[in-house]
Amino acid sequence: MKKLPSLFVILALLTVQPARGEAIDSLQILMQRGDSCMQQFNTFEALNHYQQAYAIAKTRSQQRAVEQLELPLDKLEGLPQERQDEIIERLKHDAEQSAVVSCPIQMKLADCYYKRANYRQASDLLKLIPEDSLSHEAFRELANSYKRLGDTDSYVYWTSQLVKHYPMDGEMVAGLILGYAQLNQPEKGLTLGLNYSLKDRTNILVNRAVADAFFLKRDFTAAGIWYDQLLQQGDSTFNTLYSAGMSHSQAGNLEKAYNCLSQALILSQLQHAGCAYRLGVVCVDTKRYEEGLRALDLAIELTKPDTTMMNAITLSQGEGYYLTEHYPEAVEAWKRHLSYNPGSIATYYNIANTYTYLVKDDEQAKKYYQQFLDLARQEAEPNEQLKEMIRKSEEMMKTYRLIEQRKQKTKGRSSHGLQ
Repeated sequence: MKKLPSLFVILALLTVQPARGEAIDSLQILMQRGDSCMQQFNTFEALNHYQQAYAIAKTRSQQRAVEQLELPLDKLEGLPQERQDEIIERLKHDAEQSAVVSCPIQMKLADCYYKRANYRQASDLLKLIPEDSLSHEAFRELANSYKRLGDTDSYVYWTSQLVKHYPMDGEMVAGLILGYAQLNQPEKGLTLGLNYSLKDRTNILVNRAVADAFFLKRDFTAAGIWYDQLLQQGDSTFNTLYSAGMSHSQAGNLEKAYNCLSQALILSQLQHAGCAYRLGVVCVDTKRYEEGLRALDLAIELTKPDTTMMNAITLSQGEGYYLTEHYPEAVEAWKRHLSYNPGSIATYYNIANTYTYLVKDDEQAKKYYQQFLDLARQEAEPNEQLKEMIRKSEEMMKTYRLIEQRKQKTKGRSSHGLQ
């Protein structure tokens, strides 16, 4: 009879705690359910299954870590029992915290988080997995999670680690090139891209990234060469044409710039203000005045009320009208420019000269010469060109005063004669 209580306890324990085989089965079942949901793109239910599986796996891992913990009993013998218990509990806690869940389970849960745009959770799970245990897809999700979180430093770090393992992953190589450019390190990206191109010169993503890196580095000649190569490969997208046009414009290849920008504007369905403006400038510079003025007019309509763009556009518009000998229109364009940039000293001078020599309106000329002088004389260190403009304006103002004085004398003599 004395043995019954102990037998009862054993039976009770067997009833409460599941056998190890049952725990494994429940974990496998949850993972299978999660996989099945993912195949149906049902991330909502898959997440629930994977989270339960992860919790079971975490508990089992912690239990194993505690079971395998080697306690330094020989070093604890001389300590009070209370102190021994405290140290042992702390060691067990540390073992539990350092317990690692199976990598495949972590990657599947992270993949589910990633596909639900929970990039913080995905990256927090994946960064704990050793790099040589990460699948290629998981590695990409880790790097791209930081990209989508706007953490460029972490994105560049993890993408560089990925590229070490998978150097021919062109998409990630291209992303890393642009990542370096964002961190103001375009040289690193260019080195990476040029080395990649030694093996594969046909990857459009990498070639775009190299071209963009050259552009951001302000090496417009090199950028233009790479954009031309992209166009030859058939990458005639708006962005490529627009960037090629800007590169050729900056490098002084105006005919190439015109061809690219005109095609880009058509691709934008005449809706891209920046492209219209730059095409207008190139047209004026290549003496396609009428086309340039139409493009600048379009840019104005598209950018209102963007004062920064309007500032640049109206200035170019005035120059375009002036060069086509539409002087009243040039004056009106420059006046609109002054409404966006009232401190433009040279614009007052240009208006005054146009009124003096071409439009023949002395009153308006005097008004704008005076406004020019009022601003120009405030310059602490005027350059030689501004000094010359001041000198000529002062001479014109003297001339106008003399003309006015002569008119007054003539008027006085006429009045005296009539009396």
